[in-house]
Amino acid sequence: MLRIRTARPDELPALTTCPDDDERNAATAAYLSRLLENGCTRPEWCLVAERDGRLTGNVVLWTMPGRTVPMDIVLVEPGTPDTGEALLAYAAELARELGAQTQGHVLDGPAQAPQFQRDPQLREKLLADAGFTLARDGRRFLWTAGDPMPVQDERLHWRSLADVGETPFVELFADALTDTQDSIFQAEIAQHGLRGAAERNIADMLEMDHQPGWYEIGYDAADTPVAISMPARTPASAVIGLVAVARIGRGQGYATSVVARGTQVLVDAGAEEIRGDCDAGNIGMFKAFQRAEYHNFAHRKMFTRSL
Repeated sequence: MLRIRTARPDELPALTTCPDDDERNAATAAYLSRLLENGCTRPEWCLVAERDGRLTGNVVLWTMPGRTVPMDIVLVEPGTPDTGEALLAYAAELARELGAQTQGHVLDGPAQAPQFQRDPQLREKLLADAGFTLARDGRRFLWTAGDPMPVQDERLHWRSLADVGETPFVELFADALTDTQDSIFQAEIAQHGLRGAAERNIADMLEMDHQPGWYEIGYDAADTPVAISMPARTPASAVIGLVAVARIGRGQGYATSVVARGTQVLVDAGAEEIRGDCDAGNIGMFKAFQRAEYHNFAHRKMFTRSL
């Protein structure tokens, strides 16, 4: 008989292990340890499937550090289809009881650290059957120490959030969202309007791990605000975070300038690996990462469901 329950302390952080896959087991356990340490998940959000005394699958809920309501499923090992179905149903029920109204999950390919999401076709079918829909077909980019440093744009000078306050960030981002090609942002605009979507995204970035002075607006020679750079850190790596270019600054390569600026800020802070994401349909951002010496290392599908 299949049973879904909270993982016991002695089962953390490994949860479900895979035979003859030491790399996956070590990487996933280390990742879950970091999530627990950073407050992105809690022991009571780590669920396992048990059959005849043996662990056959697991699912872990995730949120931004400091929040009490889970936002996403961050790790899932579905095992068999019936086990995966039961785990996703239990994850929905638990998140709903804790106050969540939606739930997300990302699927990266090819399978890689730290999640090692093998059997992508099974995973996609389970997500679809559980009510998830595709919210973004995305691409992931990577810069590592030893890669060429992107060239800084001398046309821009930068002022931090500490210097100018939050309002200019919201206003510039709302302007940038007017013709966004990003499906996630488009959905948020439809629900919250331009200003509301901008406010929500800036607020989310402020909750991410960052240092004072990292979040900046770039100004051109006429002292016009044209770009936003908001690099940050996650438990897995440093990230470029939020990139935005005002409509007045389009067509001048400023997206590449922002990626270059964020890269420099993070490298100065000790980062040896930096990641970035964009919608597959956002060709301008795709090219900006490439021009800033990043390479496309993964395909990321983002899924969501209402609870």
